[in-house]
Amino acid sequence: MGNSVISLLVLAGIALFLILKLRSVLGTREGFEKPVVARKASSGRTDRPDLEVIEGGVDADITDHVPDGSESAKALAAMKMRESGFNVSEFLSGARGAYEMILMAFENGELDQVQPFLSEDVFSSFDAVVKLREEQGLIVEANFVGVRELALQSATLDRDTGEAELRVKFVGELTSAVRNASGEIVEGNPKEIKRQRDIWTFSRIMGASDPNWRLVATGE
Repeated sequence: MGNSVISLLVLAGIALFLILKLRSVLGTREGFEKPVVARKASSGRTDRPDLEVIEGGVDADITDHVPDGSESAKALAAMKMRESGFNVSEFLSGARGAYEMILMAFENGELDQVQPFLSEDVFSSFDAVVKLREEQGLIVEANFVGVRELALQSATLDRDTGEAELRVKFVGELTSAVRNASGEIVEGNPKEIKRQRDIWTFSRIMGASDPNWRLVATGE
């Protein structure tokens, strides 16, 4: 079983656990937005123009998501050369589940559940917001409605380190409300569905034994 399939199964299992646990909770988005976490500049080379496309013609698994011949397409082809089990569509399916899992863990202050899927910078930023809410006696309730849109924005591969980065655009829908210590709603409306746009960057060393992709940056 390829590393990408194992990663997808791990993400799906954890997502199912959190969904079952949180399905009765109503939710919050306003007031405490996720902090934007910028990706630190890599010391290696990325988006190399000399990355070669896999022989045998057009790969629909790549061109369904990025323009044929683009730097992202070349990077994705190089990822497949390093790891034959990698599949772009399967990655995006796993990313959809990871988006809901991580977003809801942040909203509900349960980051320990998803820490293995977050970089240190992202975890620290999210955790600081969760602790601030706790100090102020605020309770965030969140109910995830669904992902309205998902698209791969770009892909890069550092040929020296094998580190891949995939930027994914999500448009999610959820209800939101923030309650104070007395249980009063101070922000949001648990009956109103809100739409939000996120661009998340996932990273992994291609060919590594660890199958998990990690969220390394949020924001544009």
